[in-house]
Amino acid sequence: MRRKRQEGISIRHEKLSGYFFNLSQLTHTALVLGALVLFFQSERITGMLVIMLVTGGIIATGLAWIGNNLLKK
Repeated sequence: MRRKRQEGISIRHEKLSGYFFNLSQLTHTALVLGALVLFFQSERITGMLVIMLVTGGIIATGLAWIGNNLLKK
């Protein structure tokens, strides 16, 4: 009984960490790559572009860190 419970908790952690890794990928795609597309369209570095790059990088890294910590448990 206890073994099944531990196995269920382990599976739950794997699925939840996968969710955070996917959120990290989506954030990176939307903000960082979206900002690069805007840069190549206008060929100017604007404040909004820098904010998108920095925010996207920080959020994506944070979500990947959360997913990694869930896998370690």
